[in-house]
Amino acid sequence: MKGLHLEQNAVVNECFAVIYAPGKNRKRFSENVVYVKDTEQAARAAGDPEKSLFPAIVIGPARSSEGFRLFYLRAWLE
Repeated sequence: MKGLHLEQNAVVNECFAVIYAPGKNRKRFSENVVYVKDTEQAARAAGDPEKSLFPAIVIGPARSSEGFRLFYLRAWLE
C-alpha cells in the first residue's frame, strides 16, 4: 500500500488491519484497538464480528494534537 501525508506533513501508511470496535460508526481509532495485518486476506481471516473484530483499510498511525497515535478508517472490508 502507499504512504500518505497527514497532519503536519508526517508520512503515514495505508494498510490492512483488524479493528476492535463495538460498532462501525467511528472514523478514527487509537492504536491499541488496531491490529495491522500484512495482507487483505490476513485481515479478512482475522475478522470476527461476534468478537467486535472488523477487517478494514486504515491510514496511520498519525499523532493527534493530544499526543495519541491514531489510525483513520479508509474503508471497512465487507
